[in-house]
Order: sequence, then C-alpha cells, then structure tokens
Amino acid sequence: MPFTKHEVATNFVWKLAERCGSQAISFVVSIILARLLDPKDYGIIALSMVFIILLQVFADSGLATALIQKKSPDRLDYSTVFYANIILSILLYGAMFVMAPFIASFYGMPDLVLLIRLLSLVLIGNGMANVQQAYVSKHMIFKRFFYSTLSATVLSAVVGISMAYHGYGIWSLVAQQLVNRFTSCVVLWLTVPFRPLLAFSWNRLKELFSFGSKLLASALLDTGMQQVWQLIIGKVYSPSDLAFFNQGQKFPQVIVSNINASIDSILLPTMASVQDNRERIHDMTRRAIKTSIFVMAPSMMILAFSADTVVRLVLTDKWLPCVPFLCIFCIDYMFWPVHTANLNAINALGRSDIFLKLEIIKKILGICILCITVKYGVLAMALGTLFTGIASQVINSWPNKELLHYSYLDQLRDFMPTVILATMAGAISFIVGFLPISLFPKMIMQGITGGFCYIILCFLFKIDSLWFLLKTGSRLLHK
Repeated sequence: MPFTKHEVATNFVWKLAERCGSQAISFVVSIILARLLDPKDYGIIALSMVFIILLQVFADSGLATALIQKKSPDRLDYSTVFYANIILSILLYGAMFVMAPFIASFYGMPDLVLLIRLLSLVLIGNGMANVQQAYVSKHMIFKRFFYSTLSATVLSAVVGISMAYHGYGIWSLVAQQLVNRFTSCVVLWLTVPFRPLLAFSWNRLKELFSFGSKLLASALLDTGMQQVWQLIIGKVYSPSDLAFFNQGQKFPQVIVSNINASIDSILLPTMASVQDNRERIHDMTRRAIKTSIFVMAPSMMILAFSADTVVRLVLTDKWLPCVPFLCIFCIDYMFWPVHTANLNAINALGRSDIFLKLEIIKKILGICILCITVKYGVLAMALGTLFTGIASQVINSWPNKELLHYSYLDQLRDFMPTVILATMAGAISFIVGFLPISLFPKMIMQGITGGFCYIILCFLFKIDSLWFLLKTGSRLLHK
C-alpha cells in the first residue's frame, strides 16, 4: 500500500531528527576526544575497523534491503532473515577472532590483536539488530530509530569521554563503539513490535537472497573499495596520515549523513510501495535530488571555504593537516544525494542486477585511480576519490535515462543552479574569514553570512526547492 505524503514527510522529520540529534552529539564527542587523544589513536582504530566493516557487509547479505523491497513480507520472511543474520554474524566474529593475529602482523602492531577481537563484537550486535531496522524502515515507524540511536549515542558518549579523561587512551574509543552498538540493539528490541517465530524457511531465504545477493556483491565492492583506500594509507604511509584523511572526511560526513541517510531510509520503502508506477518514481527521484542538493550544497560549500577557521577552533592546530582533505570531501559528499536517489530508484524497480553492474564499473574505475595516485601521496589519493565520485554520478544515473526517462543532463539542469549559488555563498564566507577577529566569532559570522547570502540568492533566482520546503514545512506545522 502506497504511503501518503503526510506519512512520508512525518517519517522523514523523525529520521532527520534522529540523524541530526545523534550526529550533533557524536560531533561534539569527537571534538572532545580529538582534543584528549592523539591523532595516532584514531588512525589505529581506523586500521582495526577496515576488516570489521568489510565483514559487516556479509552479516547483512543484502537480505534486509530485500525485505524492504518485497511487496508484502510476512513474519516468516522476517524470522528467516533474523536467524540467518544471527548465525552468519557469529561465524564472522569467529573468523575475525582467528584473523586478528595475522592482521596485527600485517600492520606490524602486535597490540592490535586484543583491540580487533573486542571491536569485532559489533558484528554480533549488528546481526541482532538488522531485522528490527528493516522492520522499522518497511513499516515507516522511524520514531523507533530516534529512541534507539539517541539513547545509544548519549550513553556511549558518556562512557567514551569518561574513559578518555581518566587516561584510557585508545580503549575509550573501543568502549564507545561497543556501548553504542549494543545499546541501540537493546532499545530496538524493546521498542519494535517484531518478534521472530520459531520457524525458518529455506525457500524464503532463497527467494530473498536472489535479490539480496546482487546487493551483497554490490555492497562488498563498494565497502571493499572504501576500505582498500584506508588499508593502503595505513600500510604505505602512517596511522597519523590515515587519521588526517579520516578527520577530513568526518566533518562533511556529520552534515551529509544526516540528510542523506534520512533520504535513503525513506526513499526506498516509499518508491517500493509504488514500484509499478514509473512516473511516480521519476517524480520522487527528481524531487529528492533537487531538494537534498538544495540543502546539502550550501552546507558543504560554506564548510569548505571556512575549513581553516573550523579546524583551528574545533580541533586545534595539531589537526591542521586535515584541512585540504576536508575541502576535497566537502565537494565529493555534496553530490551524494544524486547517487542515493538514482540507486534507490533502480532498487525500487527490482533491478538489483543493474545495481551490481554499476558497482563493478565504478570499482574498476576506482582501482585504476587508486593505482595511479597511491605513489603521489595521501592528498593525491583524496583527489582521486573526488574524481571517482564525480564520474560515479554519471554512471549511477545512466540506467535511469531509459528506466525513468531522466538522464544525467536532465539532473544537471535540476541541481547545478543550486550548486553555483552555494559556491557563491561559500566564497562570501571565505572573504569574511579575513576579518581580524578571534576564531569563534569568525566561524559564526562565516556561517551566518554564507547562509544568509545563499537564501537571498535562491530567492532572487527563484529556486523552486526553497518554496517546496517552505510549503512542506507549513503543511506539517498546520497538521
């Protein structure tokens, strides 16, 4: 049954509130921990998570997305996926427990063994929560995510900061990860009405896996490629270089993941509910791209043009080497909604085969860029990810020229005016950065001036996403 506009808008607000709340807390926590800990500690955690993140893709196996895409999954479908995920997660944890000494030897860091074995417990936590998360998404009850994520974020923040303050160093980061994952899992179990049956169906598993297997392969390619960059930086260069690379990603991710994850969570179940109506999916895809870029572009451009001020104030001068990475990733992440909208449209139409083909093409391109840039340094590698991201926009949109009659050129016409105006607003905030004032008022002035100029420019150039958001907000307030 298709969701109403009010249901979609309300759940988007809940999802955005969940993401913004958790990310705001996480951002503040990361600032405090970055001041208390050494950049090397962050680099070591990033190295440890490379293999865990890759195995986490297996723990899902694409089955959760298959549940969301399926028109009418029943309790037997959910129960089958639940038990499959639990068994697979335990097996994967066992694999990481055994592999830990070999990974530590690869990096030449014996202390990684215990650290990896503890961090790998998140695999079991994720396996226990995957089906609850799919149930929430399928039934559009995102208020449950709000409760679970905020509870986990607050509790893990208290634990992490307390341990770091008392001198536990890198173990404070380990504890933060584990407390976050298992608290979220417990709260989901308490608030989500789904409970598994004592039943399992191989036929249902095969049916769901026929769709999910292609998403699994796609996710492995995507996640594997991301982690390869981390692995190579940590191996060829140093944990500190990796920390600066990751910290440059973290700032734009705080903003982008809030908006993009909210869109991603809402868009697939909404599109799947009208998967037989391609005109509706075309309209949804176009509106998602225009509206999300309208919000994302100014955030990224103002942050990029104010990067030096932000890093000096928030992280202190010891993190200044991450400034160029921050600017590069702001440009890259600004276009994430284009990827998200196009790929969700393809999945909603049940074309996971096309999804897989796109991932193969993008990863071949990514490997080529990685091989070219690795010998020129970490900054060259970051620029390589930017080039790959821009090329991936074209690749992801290509099938929708035929499926939805919505080509990449059409998409460019929809979002480029917004990007140009956002860049102009960012340039104005950069000029404000030359004022001879202290860092905190300078950062505030750069943000406010850039944002105000952006709104004025959008009003003057009659950007329709501005009026769409105002009307949508007005309707929600009245209801």
